[in-house]
Amino acid sequence: MIYAALLRGINVGGNNKINMKLLKSTFEQAGMTRVTTYINSGNIIFASELSAPELSVQLEQAIAADFQRDIPVMVRSLPEMEAVIAAVPENWTNDEQMKSDVLFLWDDINNSSVLEQIPLKPEMGTLLYIPGALLVSVPRENVTRSGMNKLAASKLYRYMTIRNVNTTRQIYRLMLAAGEQEGT
Repeated sequence: MIYAALLRGINVGGNNKINMKLLKSTFEQAGMTRVTTYINSGNIIFASELSAPELSVQLEQAIAADFQRDIPVMVRSLPEMEAVIAAVPENWTNDEQMKSDVLFLWDDINNSSVLEQIPLKPEMGTLLYIPGALLVSVPRENVTRSGMNKLAASKLYRYMTIRNVNTTRQIYRLMLAAGEQEGT
């Protein structure tokens, strides 16, 4: 099975610095195959026969052992990532005109009622729930007035890891490429 591990809070603002080459080695030593990292924010694509919950625990332990850091690891399978990609409107981008993000949810808050707790002002952008994620898009001119800047101070924030839609789409493409290797 092809997976993406989405590490929460590494290499952000100079905190929890982890070298991606060393992280790749940690994954390989933990038994993952076809390991690829993408950008410096903790996106790792790999193959494994284990289940996502088993992988989260195993990878968190491996990272703690190798880097002495407790880093939450969210694992998403290729079919789960495919569902996210299918739900993101094609015209959503992360560029000068639009800020569009995928808020991947841990099980603790993974239900549609979480929509009521997100501080987005409805007239400022779009917020959608799909199982496992929230999709949010705000025109750049509304970002500071949208209310989303309050999310980081909320209790919910620690139960999610965020990737912009461009990054999410690239992770998916890398997962597809790893899947093609698996089929050979």
